[in-house]
Amino acid sequence: MRAAPTILHLDMDAFFAAAEQASKPSLRGKPVVVGGLGPRGVVSTASYEARRFGVRSAMPMAQARRLCPNAAYLVPRFQLYRTISEQVMELLGRLSPLVEPLSLDEAFVDLEAGGVAFDSAGARAAGERLRRDIRAVTGLSGSVGLAGSKMLAKIASEEAKPDGLVLIEPGTERGLLAPMSVRILPGVGPATGEHLRRAGMTTVADLVEAGEDELVRLLGKSHGASLHRMATGYDDRPVVAERDAKSVSVEDTFDVDLHDRLRITMEVGRLADRCVQRLRASGHSGRTIVLKVRRYDFSTLTRSETLRGPTDDPGVVREAAARLLEAVDTTGGVRLLGVGVSGLADFTQEDLFAQAAGERPAEEPAGAVGPVGPTRPAGPVGDEAAPVAEAEPQPPEDPAQRRWLAGHDVRHAEYGPGWVQGSGVGRVTVRFETPTAKGPGRVRTFRVDDPGLEPAEPLPLVEPADTEGGGGAGAEPKGVAGAVAGVVEDQDSPLASRPKSRSEGGGPGSGAAMSRP
Repeated sequence: MRAAPTILHLDMDAFFAAAEQASKPSLRGKPVVVGGLGPRGVVSTASYEARRFGVRSAMPMAQARRLCPNAAYLVPRFQLYRTISEQVMELLGRLSPLVEPLSLDEAFVDLEAGGVAFDSAGARAAGERLRRDIRAVTGLSGSVGLAGSKMLAKIASEEAKPDGLVLIEPGTERGLLAPMSVRILPGVGPATGEHLRRAGMTTVADLVEAGEDELVRLLGKSHGASLHRMATGYDDRPVVAERDAKSVSVEDTFDVDLHDRLRITMEVGRLADRCVQRLRASGHSGRTIVLKVRRYDFSTLTRSETLRGPTDDPGVVREAAARLLEAVDTTGGVRLLGVGVSGLADFTQEDLFAQAAGERPAEEPAGAVGPVGPTRPAGPVGDEAAPVAEAEPQPPEDPAQRRWLAGHDVRHAEYGPGWVQGSGVGRVTVRFETPTAKGPGRVRTFRVDDPGLEPAEPLPLVEPADTEGGGGAGAEPKGVAGAVAGVVEDQDSPLASRPKSRSEGGGPGSGAAMSRP
């Protein structure tokens, strides 16, 4: 525990929904819900306007529509969210070399390690400046918590929402925590919370009064002792700049239960390929292949197989997942499938190619094209990539088969950039507006195969600065990247003169989020 509140926790406010509102002037100040839009979709993020109607994260989308039928329901745009996350993590990295990202929109920062703050006044100044810089660079707001421990900093950021800053002075922890629900403490989920409630403990003060021995009796030695320390405000966990991933996985929930065994097998193969793509993107390989199957009655089965050594070969993962599927009864129907890889390492072993079941050539050509495109030969991660075979030319896309997802970016040859408001019955409705527009844009409806309509990349949320040097002739616009540089050059900012951290050039939050929405 620290004698000064120099651990900072940043949590962006309603991140996905706020990014959508910032990029779409017509949605500002209105309820917005981001998530899966199918019958079994789940809410990823709801704007504060939608939360007033009771919409919450992880809620079934069908329930959200009943609670707030007039909200805008959008499909996530992870490319945009990752870009914003990189900008935010860049700012955090200039505060300190110790930045511990928890997700795309959340991170701990050790201000003391960066030499930014050593007391309450310095910590508060750094936190306020960070909030202003985030808004200047991204156009979004974030809530900041400052305390002498990670647990209390996270609690403080929750108290600060939305768009605020709360600092917990060391020595005031017990008084602050006492009246709070036990659910506020790390490690207390619905099941543990209910178990404690039945024992007559609903607040943190109840846990302290019960004592460590009683909590150990109820929850076991490790969990009970840890929870008692947290209840008394004690948390000495350090900020860790790089956290090792324990597993990589992907899963899909289907709108209609799958019954056809061949279709289920094909879906497992597709998920295995996507899992390997994520595995390689993270620079890892893995030894244990895991299959997850949720059946029609909501019963969930997991099966795993451990290989002789780590691999990132899609053929090995596909075939291991297929073998695991053979041991699962799917006759009643399947509503969810998932494939994961655990036991991660940062290298592969050549002889694992021989582990794939079935008839395979003794020497497979490097870069053989599979369902997910060219693959690379096994070898230590980080080695120079071997040449890969060129994929065969694909036939041109049929415009009539395009999927126009609600909220995604498009561009029309005549009307310019816009976003999809909805589609169906051979039509797609587009609102033409940009993030920097003064007001809502006009709406047009097209055939889904309109030759002038194309998918597009997300536009920057913040309008580029006019010019360097007051707008003289020949000056270059700064843009978003320039805005970051401008923040760093400000000598009054605590970000100035800070050494760059590993978060630069992509940021610790630039990878794919592994948690569920």
